[in-house]
Amino acid sequence: TAARVTLLQWIIHYAGAGMKLLKDILYKARLEQVVGSTNAAIELITFDSRAVKPFTAFVAIKGTTSDGHDFITKAVELGATAIICETLPEALKEGVTYVRVADSQHALAVLACNFYDDPSKDLKLVGVTGTNGKTSVATLLYKLYRSLGYKCGLISTVEIRIGIKTIDTTHTTPDSVRLNELLRTMVEEKVTHCFMEVSSHSIVQERITGLHFVLGAFTNITHDHLDYHGTFAEYIK
Repeated sequence: TAARVTLLQWIIHYAGAGMKLLKDILYKARLEQVVGSTNAAIELITFDSRAVKPFTAFVAIKGTTSDGHDFITKAVELGATAIICETLPEALKEGVTYVRVADSQHALAVLACNFYDDPSKDLKLVGVTGTNGKTSVATLLYKLYRSLGYKCGLISTVEIRIGIKTIDTTHTTPDSVRLNELLRTMVEEKVTHCFMEVSSHSIVQERITGLHFVLGAFTNITHDHLDYHGTFAEYIK
C-alpha cells in the first residue's frame, strides 16, 4: 500500500546508507521477471547463503564448483527478503520477492553499485590488468601519488590500502559487493585516487561491471590461465 511504501521510505531515510528499497538497487539490472513487491527494504546484498539474514537480497550465482540456486531454500529459511536468480525455484514463499535476471553475476555488480551509491564515480579509479606486473604497477602508482600529496587507495593481491590503513586481502580483485563497499569507504575517507589490480577472471565474472575507470593500464599477456579461459583468443578477449 501507499502508506507502507511511505513508512519504508521514512525508515530508509533515517537508517542511512545501510538500507535501500529493492526497486532502487535493481536500477539498470537486466530484469526478466519479478514475482512480489520491489518496495521491500534491503540492508545487505550477498551471494553467500551463509551470510543471509532478514532484509537480505540473496543473489544466486552459478560458480565453477557450486550453484547458488541450490541454496535459495536455505536463504529463504534464514530470512532473505529478495532472491535474485536466473531460474526461479518451483516453490515460491509468500512475502519473499523473486527476481529473475538474464545474468546473476551482472545483476550482482549492478545491485552492488546502486546499494553503495555508485562510489567509483566520486574518485579517480585506475585499473591495471595483464598477466604479470599488476601488483608492481598498481603499488608504484599508489606510492607515487601519495608522495605527490594525494590521499590514495590501493586494491591489490598483496594488500588493500585506504590512505595509510592496511586491510588484508584474499583475491586479486574482490567480488563486486566488496569492491563497491571498499570504494564507498574510500570516498568517505576522502580518498581521491584508487589504483586497482584487475584480473582477467574478474573481468569475465563481471566483478568490475558498473565501475567508472578514468584510466586502464595493460602490462602484458602470456599463455597463462588457459585452464580458466580455455583458449588464448578468449584470454585476450
